[in-house]
Amino acid sequence: MKTSLLDGIKPAKFDKHIIANLLLDVAPADEVRQEALIVGVRNADGEIYRLIGASTHNSFMNAVEELFDLGLSDELQDTDEPLEGCDAIFSEQ
Repeated sequence: MKTSLLDGIKPAKFDKHIIANLLLDVAPADEVRQEALIVGVRNADGEIYRLIGASTHNSFMNAVEELFDLGLSDELQDTDEPLEGCDAIFSEQ
């Protein structure tokens, strides 16, 4: 899986836990967006500050499970429709 912080957007206070719990390769945002499935992570201001790209459904589901384990919620959990270019968007709620 690949990840990128989006320029000019403040990371969430829980971001260090994401890095510690998921095996992610840092890549430019454009490269991350080319992956098959995209997870966005919102900060306290409601802005997506981190993208996580997964090339397979299995790795996407692993990322989703890890983010749930961190106590985050997926605002797209009950829909199959992408939002803001993401297949899942996690935040503290």
